[in-house]
Amino acid sequence: MPNTSASPSRSAQIRIYTQKEQGEEWLRRYRGYLPIFACVLGFTETGLIPGISAAGRTPEDRKYTACADAEFLYYGAEHKAQYPLPPLAAGASPVLISRAVFESLKIPVHLFNAGLPQPPAVPVIDLGGAAAKCLSGGAAMEITTVHHLFKQGLLWGERLAANIQQGYLILGECVVGGTTTALAILTGLGIDAAGKVNSSHPVCNHAQKWDLVQTGLEKMMGSREPGEINFQYQSQNSVDPLQLVAGVGDPMQVVVAGMAIAASRSCGVMLAGGTQMLAVYALVSAIAQAYTLSWRPEAVVVGTTRWVAEDPTGATVDLALSLGKGSLTQSGGTPPLLATHLSFADSRYPQLRAYEQGFVKEGMGAGAACIAAHLSQDWQQHQLLAAIEAQLQRLSTAFD
Repeated sequence: MPNTSASPSRSAQIRIYTQKEQGEEWLRRYRGYLPIFACVLGFTETGLIPGISAAGRTPEDRKYTACADAEFLYYGAEHKAQYPLPPLAAGASPVLISRAVFESLKIPVHLFNAGLPQPPAVPVIDLGGAAAKCLSGGAAMEITTVHHLFKQGLLWGERLAANIQQGYLILGECVVGGTTTALAILTGLGIDAAGKVNSSHPVCNHAQKWDLVQTGLEKMMGSREPGEINFQYQSQNSVDPLQLVAGVGDPMQVVVAGMAIAASRSCGVMLAGGTQMLAVYALVSAIAQAYTLSWRPEAVVVGTTRWVAEDPTGATVDLALSLGKGSLTQSGGTPPLLATHLSFADSRYPQLRAYEQGFVKEGMGAGAACIAAHLSQDWQQHQLLAAIEAQLQRLSTAFD
C-alpha cells in the first residue's frame, strides 16, 4: 500500500505526501544538484470562460497570461515588457517565485510554445502546435497536431536530458484554464477526479468545471443525450489517450508527457505543478501503456506548493493516490507528491499574503523552483521569502 502520511524530508522545507520512501530516495539522489527548467506554454479557449480562472482578471487579460509570465521569467522586473503581468483579483503571479529562485541560482531556463494565440516576446522554441478550442466542444485539437506535439515532446525530452549529467529536469507549464482540461483528461482516463482538482480561486469552482467536462466528454464520445456517458467506462481500455487529448485537452499536456517519458529514461524528472501535472502523469502512464513505450516511473515525482497539496477546497493527495488505481494509469502507479512549505504568512506584501487565503497557489514551476532551492542550496523559509519579496519590490519600482 502506498504511504499516504505527509512526511518532512531531511530538509523540513520539503514535505512528501504520497509514496514516502520513493520520494525520500528521489530527494537523496538529487540533493546538492541543480536542475534544468523547461516551461511549456499553451492555451485553451476554456480559459476565456467567465469565472473559470483567476489567472488574469478578465478573459482578455487571460489571453496574454502565458506570454506575460514567460517574459517576466526570462527578463525579470527591469525589462519593459511587451506583455506586462496581468492584474489579478488578488495575489501576485507565481512567476515571481520562479524568477527569484532561477535568477539567484542561475538555473538554465528553456521556454517552449506548444500553442499560443500569439508568439511570446522572448526567445522561445516553437513546437509547431496550435491553441486548443474550448474543451466543451469535444474537439479541442486536431489529432494530427496532438501526434506532432507528442513527437516533439519525446524529441526535446531526450535532448534536454542529454545535457544533464547528474541533475534533473523540471517540467513546468503555463496554461490558463489548465486545471479544467486536467479534470477532463483525468476523467476520460477513468480516474475519479470530480471535486478533487485545484484552481487559482480561493474556493475551487468544481461545479463549473464538471459541467464543462461532462459536456465535452459527451460530445467527444458521441453521446446523443446528456448524461448517457458513464465516466468510468473508459477503464475498459476503450480510449486512446492521444485521442482524448485531442478531444478535451490542451497542447501543453501531450508535450510534457512526451518530455517526461523520454527524459525519465536517463535522468530525474520533476513535474512542476499540482492538478495539471497529476493529469500529465496519468497521461504518461496511459500513453506508455497504450503505445508500449519505455519509461522509468521511479525517476518521476510531482512537485508543487503546500497551497495546492493542502488545498481545503480540493483533494490533491487523494487525487494522486487515485492514479495508481486506474487500469489505464496503473503502470505508473502513484507518483511521489512533494511540496515546498514556503509560507507568505509573515510577508510585508498583501499580494503575497493572499496566497495564504487560497488565491493563485501555483504556476510557472513555482513550487518546484522552491524545492530546487531547498535541495541544491538548502535554502530555508527566510531566504526564499527575502528573494521573492525582492522580486516584487523590483517590479513595483522598476519604472517609477
